[in-house]
Amino acid sequence: MQTPAMTDSTAANADTPANFAELDALIRANYADMRPQFQAGAAFLLDNPGEVAVSTMRAVATRAGVQPSTLVRLSQYLGFPGWGELRALFVERLAVTPKAYAYKAQSLVKRNNSDILIAEIFQAQRANLDASEPKNADELLRAARTLTKARHVHIAGFRAAYSVAFMLEYLYRLFRPSVTLIKGTAGSLAMELRAVAPQDATIVISFAPYSIEAVQVADAAKRAGSKLIALTDSAVAPIALQADHTILFSHDSPSFFPSMAAAVAVAESLIELVISLDDDKAVKRLEHAEEELYQSGAYVRAGGK
Repeated sequence: MQTPAMTDSTAANADTPANFAELDALIRANYADMRPQFQAGAAFLLDNPGEVAVSTMRAVATRAGVQPSTLVRLSQYLGFPGWGELRALFVERLAVTPKAYAYKAQSLVKRNNSDILIAEIFQAQRANLDASEPKNADELLRAARTLTKARHVHIAGFRAAYSVAFMLEYLYRLFRPSVTLIKGTAGSLAMELRAVAPQDATIVISFAPYSIEAVQVADAAKRAGSKLIALTDSAVAPIALQADHTILFSHDSPSFFPSMAAAVAVAESLIELVISLDDDKAVKRLEHAEEELYQSGAYVRAGGK
């Protein structure tokens, strides 16, 4: 490892990362100990790798809300001689992730000049979907494999994220009975978390501002030895720093409320991948559940019968 002159100490026990995956792991491991400006810069790097690869240092600094000199010092803190060597990892990643170009284009065009709010909202939804897809292809598949091996799956999302958690649990239970939605109603969260076990997987959905209950579930899952899958908006979100799998979604919106379109899309994609990995058994259980719902009268058959 080279030891360049630095104005800040290096990350603890850090060798210079050789690829983006090692950089990701290094930032996560040291994020809590970074100064606030380093945290802002590091979060932008991990959350916007495609943009970093094709932008100047000054442009990245502006978007991250820090000074260009901060990115230089952050690079040195992470074990690189300077910004150019750090950025090279993002360029290398881009070479094997061509969809990141689409992300770059969409991330820069959040809204048009139209005065029609509906058009702006739909454009933002499309941009969020385009931004989220290239971030998750490989990680979604790895998370799906973890879920197929789990003894039991626990799902949690609170406040605005509850709708995504509920949908995820509803779809999953159509072909797997060992799935539980953690609700935490009437002060029951601690009791519900006692059921999480080492052979389990726990999915937590949260985005800024992060729900304290989501963090509590993530912490409890890790203490129990459960695999943790975070669906969130940042690689350094509180629930992501200790996650085994982090699936990212964008939620920009011209409205007062964040867009949930991309969160729903990644959740649905995760379920689709689980079914595809679970051979014919999942399909048969799904068909059986659907027929039971028709027989019970929950669904209306074609023709009203």
